[in-house]
Amino acid sequence: MKRGPELLRLAETVVFPGFEGRTPPDWLRRRLGEGLTGVVLFSRNIATPAQVADLTAALREENPQLLVGIDEESGEVTRLEAVDGSTRPGNFALGVADDPALTEEIAADLGRDLAVAGVNLNFAPSADVNSNPDNPVIGLRSFGADPDLVARHTAAWIRGMQSAGVAACAKHFPGHGDTSVDSHHGVPLVTATAEELRDVALRPFRAAVAQGVRTIMTGHLLVGALDPAMPATLSRPILHGLLRDELGFDGVVVTDGIEMAAVSRSYGIGGASVLAVAAGADAICVGGEHADEETAIAVRDAIVDAVIEGRLDEERLADAARRVCELALWTTSAARRTSANPAEDARTPSGPPIGLAAARRALRVTRRSAAAVLPLASPPHVVELAPEMNLAIEKDTPWGVGEPLGKLLAGTTVTRLEAATATGGAIEAALVAATGRPLVVVVRDAHRHAWQTDALRHLLAARADAVVVEMGLPGRSDLGAVHIATHGAARVCGQAAAELLAGEPVVT
Repeated sequence: MKRGPELLRLAETVVFPGFEGRTPPDWLRRRLGEGLTGVVLFSRNIATPAQVADLTAALREENPQLLVGIDEESGEVTRLEAVDGSTRPGNFALGVADDPALTEEIAADLGRDLAVAGVNLNFAPSADVNSNPDNPVIGLRSFGADPDLVARHTAAWIRGMQSAGVAACAKHFPGHGDTSVDSHHGVPLVTATAEELRDVALRPFRAAVAQGVRTIMTGHLLVGALDPAMPATLSRPILHGLLRDELGFDGVVVTDGIEMAAVSRSYGIGGASVLAVAAGADAICVGGEHADEETAIAVRDAIVDAVIEGRLDEERLADAARRVCELALWTTSAARRTSANPAEDARTPSGPPIGLAAARRALRVTRRSAAAVLPLASPPHVVELAPEMNLAIEKDTPWGVGEPLGKLLAGTTVTRLEAATATGGAIEAALVAATGRPLVVVVRDAHRHAWQTDALRHLLAARADAVVVEMGLPGRSDLGAVHIATHGAARVCGQAAAELLAGEPVVT
């Protein structure tokens, strides 16, 4: 068998590369004209929604049927709003509010923004059941630890997103919630039995399939009960036997970033791509870390060579390409239906933005002291303890309480400390800055970071009247005179907490 144009076209169809820049590079324009069917946007490609709309329009000049994917979960994982922070809370806050109609409305609102920007494939929602509170990569990205709650909100999110003509993507199959390793760096091991998986981790994915989700993203997870040898992304028993045959999913299976260490370290990017397609994946996401034409070509050629050498069945590759093309046709048809029904796109004419309303509903307040009073009587000093985030979360995306609180209480001051700077001297300096004024301490997953716990203990020993704001997964609610759990670190969650502290809404 030779490298004929049809074989090259099939391989081209299943590769979804990323790229550098906010305008299409020449190589990408050329490849789109040659049959490339999907691309993935990252925050490096995004300045404003209007700029994204111009970018996607330019891409579609080369291929009108293009799938433009993005990792826009809202909340902590945002690409469209990475510069300013998300105006919508993430999944965990929505799970705390536990109103599926609200979740559906949030997803529909986001879907409309994505559609206007020309994005028609969103790699969300996370359908992971966060049953391990020490999970370093899921956490707030999950709707919660209850599989039934996660299932109903996963279905609601999918309904909302796809009502806007944007394909949703349930991830990270078969469930990344009960892990303690970040798959960006290593292979997470899932130790649950097959029965436990079906009772917990798989329940939201069943709900997603029943809801008609168009795509499902694989997790780079070693699930010993299902396949003790290969990570799920590369496992035919998991992708074909479980996802296709048992769960009945007939849409597009897309990989998580194929250059992530969990799969590329052992097999290389090209080798992992071949194994993924052979196992049942239909689209290969690449370009989060290697966003160049050489990498995209290497993946395509590895797939072509595997077919020629008999390591990958051509019929399997053709089936993957067919599914991708059918998804592209669905998005085009869905976009036409949505634009033909403008009443479905109407925004709520009054009241707060839906994202802020949701963030307010997710707040939970615990008062330990009868003397503790909210709102604050005077401008506070805010100490924000900022942990290092995993690679799914943009490190420069704004979060916290100090900035929005400063808009409400002029004179508010802020100290932000990281693990390396949270020394005894720095903490004492923060306490001095808070002399004679309220102290607000903001933490993020304090239970997972010993340095945050130590700093918080030091601060509260000196100031028992301090207010603690937890913007990650809440561990303890008995810390501080007042404890506020936002259940999210999105900008809008900080805004909702600032309103509570100040006793008035933030003007935006």
